[in-house]
Amino acid sequence: MTRTPLLPLTIRRLDRSAAVRQAAGRVPSLVTGVVREGALLWSSARGTFAPGVDPLDVQYRIGSITKTVTAVLVLQLRDAGRLRLTDAIGDHVPGTPFADRTVAELLTHTGGLSAELPGSWWERSPGPNRDGLHAAMTTGTVLDRAGHHVHYSNLGFAVLGQLVERLTGRAWADVVTDEVLAPLGMHRTTVLPAAPFATGYAVHPHADVLLREAIQDTKAMGPAGQLWATATDLARWAAFVAGDVGDVLAAATLDEMCEPMALMDGPDWTRARGLGFEVTRASGRVLVGHGGSMPGFQAGLRVDRSTATGVVSLVNATTAGDTPEAEDPFDILDECEPRLPDPWVAHEDVPAGLLALTGSWFWGTSEGVIRLLPDGALHLDRVSGMLSPSGFRPTGEDTWEGLQGYFRGETLRVVRDADGTPRHLDIGTFVLTRRPYEPGEAVPGGLADGDWPTR
Repeated sequence: MTRTPLLPLTIRRLDRSAAVRQAAGRVPSLVTGVVREGALLWSSARGTFAPGVDPLDVQYRIGSITKTVTAVLVLQLRDAGRLRLTDAIGDHVPGTPFADRTVAELLTHTGGLSAELPGSWWERSPGPNRDGLHAAMTTGTVLDRAGHHVHYSNLGFAVLGQLVERLTGRAWADVVTDEVLAPLGMHRTTVLPAAPFATGYAVHPHADVLLREAIQDTKAMGPAGQLWATATDLARWAAFVAGDVGDVLAAATLDEMCEPMALMDGPDWTRARGLGFEVTRASGRVLVGHGGSMPGFQAGLRVDRSTATGVVSLVNATTAGDTPEAEDPFDILDECEPRLPDPWVAHEDVPAGLLALTGSWFWGTSEGVIRLLPDGALHLDRVSGMLSPSGFRPTGEDTWEGLQGYFRGETLRVVRDADGTPRHLDIGTFVLTRRPYEPGEAVPGGLADGDWPTR
């Protein structure tokens, strides 16, 4: 794949934005980058680094971005038939006081669970083992009924890590490495820091001095925030979120994970939760990703999946100062060089049986148009009336599954005449014919007068 480099003006503005964030935010070091077309096209490192060390190879703790990796492990198990998202967590992890909450509710932070594990502050304390985790959660962890609202829960993801361990028979850290990190080439992402790695600092709010933060192995709480990564590896994770999934996950499963499922701020939402991911909406774009913070570190991952563009950032400060004067890299890219659409390319041929499905179809007097997409997929566009637009992915001979709107999850089935000509479409009992109320047995109940009046 030929990757188009960024323009010099774009780079200068991105460099300035990074410099402002490091200086005005008062962080010891910052590494940030822009990912496009599956590659790290620009990066900037500001602040203090050890001599001779490539900043792109320096590990930072990525905190809760770890949750997105844990979520991928859970969806891998779902796709393998080992669990369902509607399963009660108690079916797989016995002994929790919230055994009735579903796997999906833990992934979307809608299980009504406490944010933290009762006891000492888990980010700053030696982590519990599995038995200690279960002993600590016996009281004070159920705050609300399931599904009432989004309440962020590190505890919920610790338990999802236990689910992974119980279903695979392996330690969460080993499953993460074997099933996600190694296949994606993220060899500098580890559970414990591996040199070279940044020292985490607290920055005094009123003086330019630093306090070294302690490093804790959070152990059983690790699936909520333990991982360390370099900017290069985090850029690979951004490419994954943008759609470059390799053999790690089905593309349709990633799409499912990135959908806004639980709104965090009302009908005019700007923040929502997907399956392990946070979805934000601002400035006319929808971004998928997650933030991360642990003592001494902050990290960010934001991806515009519609343009396969991502922005990653790593800093070694417990709290970074606000920098509203720093331009958002997405704004810079949108202004200077918006991503161009891929060139349209004609196919040499298409299956005759599928080509025959294209064109106008009517549900009663509502009209839609079927278009043929690559790989045998279909799309129903609304022309008039009450037909709901939807894409459809092929699932078998003359069957497709709806992907959006009213027809999501419903089966589109083609009924053909003896010679193979499509007679009508059945989408979850909705019958579509070539003419409005076409006479014949296809229309349920028949027609009172037989046909439209003509002369």
